[in-house]
Amino acid sequence: MSNDANIIFERPTAMSDRITHYCPGCTHGVIHRLVAESLDELGLRERTVGVAPVGCSVLAYNYFNCDFMEAAHGRAPALATGFKRTRPDMIVFTYQGDGDLASIGMGEIVHSANRGEKFTTIFVNNAIYGMTGGQMAPTTMPLQKTTTSPSGRNVELTGYPIRMVELLSTLKTPSFIARVGVFSPMHIVQAKKIIKKAFRLQAENKCFTMVEVLSTCPTNWGITPIASTKWVASDMEPYYPLGVFKDYEEGEG
Repeated sequence: MSNDANIIFERPTAMSDRITHYCPGCTHGVIHRLVAESLDELGLRERTVGVAPVGCSVLAYNYFNCDFMEAAHGRAPALATGFKRTRPDMIVFTYQGDGDLASIGMGEIVHSANRGEKFTTIFVNNAIYGMTGGQMAPTTMPLQKTTTSPSGRNVELTGYPIRMVELLSTLKTPSFIARVGVFSPMHIVQAKKIIKKAFRLQAENKCFTMVEVLSTCPTNWGITPIASTKWVASDMEPYYPLGVFKDYEEGEG
């Protein structure tokens, strides 16, 4: 970071100087920045290792100025577990989408949380499979149209969207589990505080931490970036309420 007192906003040291591959209006970039700012402010960048799985975030290692590992689809928590147990002095985080974490990787994240593995998961929920063509995901909203549910998700046939935060919060193991949004400036500020706390708790070797982030996917939703942020607020947030669901420090886990 620059020492120039006149600079009030600049690229975090933990972010690489790269042109994004994400679609216009996608909020992955916002989430990347919040993670990078948190690592910088906590002084953790030099000992941080990220784990990128399969999905839109498969190229996350291009955007963070720290070491990264690549995991098979859904297996980021398993890889993070192995590395963190081998090097408990390191800061380890997985960066996963909803198709990766809540579908093929469901067993991995549930058991990692249940074991109390002391890494951090950033879980990006945009209610759809983004990279592979906009198919229905475990988090797709009721009646939401996708390439594999062109008439809208029929919950009688496919079940209801899975609330991962609520599910993991039922586990007895101590943890910090929260859901945030990045669909308005106010929500971005709040999300930063929660993400930073998740990394601080890991740095203090306290507990497993996971932050779910409600995100946008204008391309696969077939609407504009502005309409996407409004849809998150009007359709996703009521079903996926924001807040801290389990807090090790507050005696709630």
